[in-house]
Amino acid sequence: MQALNLPIYQFTIKEEKDGKKKIFDRIRKKMVALTPEEWVRQNFILYLVECKGYPASMVSVEALVNINGLSQRTDIVIYNRLRLPTLIVECKAPTIKITQAVFEQVLRYNIKLQTQLICVTNGLHHYCAQLHSNGAGYIFLEEVPAYKKED
Repeated sequence: MQALNLPIYQFTIKEEKDGKKKIFDRIRKKMVALTPEEWVRQNFILYLVECKGYPASMVSVEALVNINGLSQRTDIVIYNRLRLPTLIVECKAPTIKITQAVFEQVLRYNIKLQTQLICVTNGLHHYCAQLHSNGAGYIFLEEVPAYKKED
């Protein structure tokens, strides 16, 4: 798979009889189809856990969100100790540019989840923003904040 702008991690990857590859998802505890987007998601999860200190037990993958009566799945949601969502991450394949439409997608999810932090990544470029203290708009951050034990 393509090299990403993240640390290099070791994964369990298996090739099926039909030639398709699967990667072991440590959060869902199962093998999943290895697509370019999944490659980014699995690497970013490990980045959050190993580099930023987020407990794996607080990470959810493909959490369901109901938006205007339609069920949609978020790529990654991080919860706090009270099981309230604090960070949403939208992952795209490395070939997909991070555009306003990508941000709008994660913001739609956040209407429901109401997190303080949003992040979008294609594995090469990562953008993280925090809800402004007055609740009006977001402030872009230089990097994803590290986990704080009081979260």
